[in-house]
Amino acid sequence: MTSTASPTETTLKPALVRRNLPGTKLEDAYQFPHISLDKYESAFALQEYLQSLIRTDKENIDLLVELPPGHEEEAWQYEHLRQLCLELNYLVVQLEAECNRQSCPEMKADEWMYLCAAHQSPTNCCAIDYIVHTLDGATTLLNSQKYFPSRISIPESSLKHYQSIARRLYRIFAHAWFHHREVFEAFENENLLYARFLKLSDRYGLVAKNLLIIPRSNDIDNDSRDNIPSSEVSELT
Repeated sequence: MTSTASPTETTLKPALVRRNLPGTKLEDAYQFPHISLDKYESAFALQEYLQSLIRTDKENIDLLVELPPGHEEEAWQYEHLRQLCLELNYLVVQLEAECNRQSCPEMKADEWMYLCAAHQSPTNCCAIDYIVHTLDGATTLLNSQKYFPSRISIPESSLKHYQSIARRLYRIFAHAWFHHREVFEAFENENLLYARFLKLSDRYGLVAKNLLIIPRSNDIDNDSRDNIPSSEVSELT
């Protein structure tokens, strides 16, 4: 006796699975094709789309930062800040090989020294502790239901945190550039994370120009550094 499949059984198409199944090898992870944002059916569509863009074409910094049509600029910045925190953790792992309490007892970037705001009052932490505290604090804030109850529409009162988060994340890049240059360059050559951060900051005004102390070329612009007021050389938070 031959069974006949119902029309439903013959016309249904398998759902596109965009996740790594248990047992997936590292080299086979995330090998699903990049798709347009409107094809995502997820509450985390912007995050998934951004991560897919990064995997597909991380060198196209302009495309990575460009606001997708039909989406709020504030939500797009939010997803970028979350992604920066995620990827900066990989830089921290590489820094730990040479950045410790003995080699870097203070959080410095060239002549700038920063006090850690993760305590009841600003405290002088060693660089690696400052970096970990900063990433933990930024991640906790971005995951706060109080300040960011939705990933689709960001409350106007929460936008003030963007510049504060970006300013502190920038110090991680700055410390690595000035004091662990080989680690910074090896990481940046592979990930282009600082280039993305800088483009994001330029596009949305996240970090004031006078606080961007990493030179934009191989030549240090001594004139612009000389114009930094002495009161800003040791910024607290």
